[in-house]
Amino acid sequence: MIHYHGTPISGSRQEASRFLVGRHALVPFKSQDDINAVLEFSQSFVFDNSAFSYWKSGKGDVDVKSYFEWVHRFQGHPNLDWCLIPDKIDGTEEQNKLLVKQWLGLYPKVKSVPVWHMHDSLEWLDYLSQTFITVALGSSGQYAHPGTNKWWGRMSEAMDVVCDSDGRAKCKLHGLRMLNPEIFTKLPLTSADSTNAAVNAGSLKRFGMYMPTTSSQRASVIADRIEMYNSAPVWKRGSEQESLDLFNE
Repeated sequence: MIHYHGTPISGSRQEASRFLVGRHALVPFKSQDDINAVLEFSQSFVFDNSAFSYWKSGKGDVDVKSYFEWVHRFQGHPNLDWCLIPDKIDGTEEQNKLLVKQWLGLYPKVKSVPVWHMHDSLEWLDYLSQTFITVALGSSGQYAHPGTNKWWGRMSEAMDVVCDSDGRAKCKLHGLRMLNPEIFTKLPLTSADSTNAAVNAGSLKRFGMYMPTTSSQRASVIADRIEMYNSAPVWKRGSEQESLDLFNE
């Protein structure tokens, strides 16, 4: 499984560069501070359209044309894995279907991944899984908070759609905001992302008396603990799985 760490990383750009060496990164359209470090030091990277950030801040939707122009500038970079197709977090299924159709009609050569929002229909998820190499799973609507009981109930329904009778995923699956071992160790994800390392590198309370001195070291501690774990090889329907604790094992 690929662990994509969201940028920008807390601290100086030099600290970000140190953290990104050999890692996989996610670069949001809205916050491109670390793009040069990502291009030079990361093992691979993906582009996020920042729909979640726009939605959370209440500041409109993704500018599709500007986003494409940004993605297109780096399209030939050998370490670019893919970009997320523009989506609308609180939009209707029809609105997001239209965004996917428009994107593919205008920009068919860009390596693109659609987002299935958990409040969308399972029929739409089934279509995406049969049409695209990779599908991103996004927490939304009444399932906006990953890891809750309601969220797991809906995710179970989704996994039953995108996995065969043996629990193997029918396409590659990416978990948006799912880079939590409590979550991704139970799902057959090809990749997942989060800003855990980026955000919490600036928090000093997690590390106790042996606190790393620099933000890149603190981010690396968090990332290393996450990267110790892999995703599940198959989806186990209705099974009990052992809980994980990153800091108190």
